[in-house]
Amino acid sequence: MARGRNRRRVDRERPAPPPSALRQGLKLAGLWSAGLVVASAAAAFGLRSLAEGEFLRIRSIRVKGLARATASEVVALSPVKEGDNLVTADVDAIAQAIARHPWVGSADVRRRLPPSIEVRVTEREPRALVDLGGIYLVDKGGQVFKRAAPGDGLDLPLITGFTREDYLERRATLEPQLRGLLALMDAYGREGLGPLAPVSELHKDADEGVALYVGDEGTQVRLGQVVGEEELQQKLGRLHRVLEALRADGRRAEVIHLEDRSHPDRVAVRLSGRGAEKEGAGVGPASAREEGAREGPGRRRGRDAPLPRR
Repeated sequence: MARGRNRRRVDRERPAPPPSALRQGLKLAGLWSAGLVVASAAAAFGLRSLAEGEFLRIRSIRVKGLARATASEVVALSPVKEGDNLVTADVDAIAQAIARHPWVGSADVRRRLPPSIEVRVTEREPRALVDLGGIYLVDKGGQVFKRAAPGDGLDLPLITGFTREDYLERRATLEPQLRGLLALMDAYGREGLGPLAPVSELHKDADEGVALYVGDEGTQVRLGQVVGEEELQQKLGRLHRVLEALRADGRRAEVIHLEDRSHPDRVAVRLSGRGAEKEGAGVGPASAREEGAREGPGRRRGRDAPLPRR
């Protein structure tokens, strides 16, 4: 009897086998884990095959936004070529290399499918020429970016009064001065003077200030040292009135003086071929110093030497 009771007690304490649903779940979990391992290995193998295979080889490099640079010139600068892998292509390196082209201001580079590289270029906008021992192009930011060539086909005002050494040794001070002269040109245009007498040359002198050469006759306009936008607007307004009065009278001016800071409302005009000054309200005689010969537009030329790239 004792053995029978003990046997029944053991039977009651033995754990019940797991339900069939639990056994099935454990089996599925094992299969799922094994599947994940296989899938991960396959994915890694597939990615490596794609990266090393022909599927992601670059088929073309397309360049958009060009007007003066050519696509072949731009593509030649790229460190990434057709046939290289699209995934491993360094788009930042491509953009930096393409920006070395003198006409390229910036470049945005994107990967595309089918495998290709798309380059969208923003070209520099030339605003003037500058004589630096050779004639160079200046963009709207005052940066000298390219030596002028006949094929550029540009008819722009010439900035003079600077030297090659100014660019090579004093560039930090040169560029702000160039930007100031470009701003003067903008103010000249806003005053409506462009159609009346377009600017052909701007000359900057450290002591005498700024002189413009305007119109078909190359009339010299001596602005002097201009301090502040308000003063510039006042001088350009006086110049506008003088030029309109001369046109109405059928006269031409050789020199127009607007540089008298002690009498800022005074304008002196030396007429062409008559050796006389135009007299009127606020108009006085020209000084003897101002009667000398001048260098006309386009007469300041030096050797056409290349400048080092920035």
